Order: sequence, then C-alpha cells, then structure tokens
Amino acid sequence: MNQTKKLVLSALFAALICVATFTIRIPIVATNGYIHLGDALVILAGIFLSPASAFLAAGIGSCLADLFGGYIIYVPATFFIKGIIAFLGSILFHKMIAKSQSKQMAILLCGVLDLVLVVLGYALYETILYGMKTAILAITGNCIQGISGILLSFLFAQILLSIPDIKRTIA
Repeated sequence: MNQTKKLVLSALFAALICVATFTIRIPIVATNGYIHLGDALVILAGIFLSPASAFLAAGIGSCLADLFGGYIIYVPATFFIKGIIAFLGSILFHKMIAKSQSKQMAILLCGVLDLVLVVLGYALYETILYGMKTAILAITGNCIQGISGILLSFLFAQILLSIPDIKRTIA
C-alpha cells in the first residue's frame, strides 16, 4: 500500500472512531460514562493498519471524541489507552496471521486485549484522579464497553473481510 493510501486510511479510521464514539452512545448513569461503537473501530484499526498508524488513528479519534463530549479530563488517558490497544492489537493480529492462525481467533484475541486494557487503564487513571472506590465503580461499565467492542469488532471484521479489496489489504 502506498504512503498516500496509508495516510488516508489512518485519517479515515481516526474520523470514524471519533464519530462512532461521540455520536452513537448509550449513557451509563452510575459512572457518567457511556457505551459506544468506538472500541470496535479501535480494534479494527489494529487489524487494518500498521502498529504506528493504528496507535495514532485510535488515540486521536478517541481523544477527540472525549474532547468534543466534554470529558476533557480523560483526553490524555484515552489517547494512550486507545492508542496502545490499537498498537498492540496490530502487532498481535499480524503475528497471528503470519503464523497461519485463524483470522477469527486473532480478532477475538484483539478484542480481549481491548477489554483488559480498557478496564485496567481506566481503573488506574480513575484511581489516580478520584480514588480506588470510584475507580472500582467504573469497572462494570468498562467491562460492558469492552465486551461490546469484542462483539461488534468481530461482526464488523467478518463483514469487511468478505469484501475482496479489503481482504487483500491484510492478506
């Protein structure tokens, strides 16, 4: 893939992640957070982009959604947590594919990575900001968010990978 195409695809993922996170959301009253489609796209960024491009697309798209949504205090944490998820997901997915592992299993493992890093990353950040009790209250919402990311990314990936031009980008 040429450099221009990589840049456009990375920017597209950043924009899609921002829009999916910011506009399509289900509020979690107990934590003042929300469930959204953005995590599924963070996982997909790891699948379709190089590690560095995935980091930037996921980090920028996700933290812009926090910024636009008024969650300014979470912008730095979101940039790194979502960026690291996509970065590590990209490495994991491409290593598994290189070893002739199942794409479906690789996608599921990337989703599990997302779940673990979302829960641990935000628990650590919220412990620093608000204390352990508040951070513990947010774990359930973050687990629900992570599980929805696993399910949606798996579904979206199956649809996208059935398109020959898209399938070739990671073959």
